[in-house]
Amino acid sequence: MKSNSSRRSALKSILGTAAVVSSPMISLTEAFAASEKALGADLNGKINHSVARWCYSKIPLEDLCVEAKKMGIKSVELQGPDEWPILQKHGLTCAMPWGAGLGIEKGFNDPALHNELIASFETIFPKLKAAGLDKVICFSGNRRGMSDEQGIENCAIALKKLMPSAEKHGVTMVMELLNSKVNHKDYMCDLTKWGVALCDKVGSERFKLLYDIYHMQIMEGDVIATIKKYHPYFGHYHTGGVPGRAEIDETQELNYPAIMKAIVDTGYKGYVGQEFIPKRDPLASLSQAVKICDIA
Repeated sequence: MKSNSSRRSALKSILGTAAVVSSPMISLTEAFAASEKALGADLNGKINHSVARWCYSKIPLEDLCVEAKKMGIKSVELQGPDEWPILQKHGLTCAMPWGAGLGIEKGFNDPALHNELIASFETIFPKLKAAGLDKVICFSGNRRGMSDEQGIENCAIALKKLMPSAEKHGVTMVMELLNSKVNHKDYMCDLTKWGVALCDKVGSERFKLLYDIYHMQIMEGDVIATIKKYHPYFGHYHTGGVPGRAEIDETQELNYPAIMKAIVDTGYKGYVGQEFIPKRDPLASLSQAVKICDIA
């Protein structure tokens, strides 16, 4: 699907160009705080809104920042170190950064990749801290015939080695839950219970899950009950219309106002990232999505 290939292309680009930000700058958190009063004057403020950059890749990043800010969006996510200064310039943060790892299919479940993965994340942690960011995305990798139990064991071995450094730098690694039926065939971290079991095995508050509502509706449904039960394990949320990862309005099957209420009711104070592929005018669709999720 287009969503799959587009995201993979974006990830390759980021991982290929990630580098230390060369000039001194205030943190993205500080920049955001300085201009927060200008954001979202008409929003209720119960949801911290973010947007996934790859869904709007045809819009120049500077322009997307300007328009997102007008909508009350506080973050442009899935961006690497080269883009963080641009977000800072516009008083925005990056709620879910990337810039480490080997992509979606090659992850922590493969022991042969552990040394390379550990080195990659050890490199990104100080960059995140310097930029005032506290999360980074990561992936399990594909199964390739591996059992669930072995995958958890393999992932935990490498992740436990990273936790002292993550804790030192104040960074939470967040593994994304993705569907293996439609978009990411053979991906291992494709069920909430598997991700929760891995979190328990790692045993650190610096390792959590990215609960992608679109992906988990496809894999297991029961979204609101899952959020209520497992919310302590979730460090970030993504939206997306089912089917097709299109607009999150009445054209699809999920009730996003109810889902947002469930998230807020858990006490969650993090960000919700809009990660859908607009089928109409992209900025109009994004603005509508923010309003749908802006519960009273």
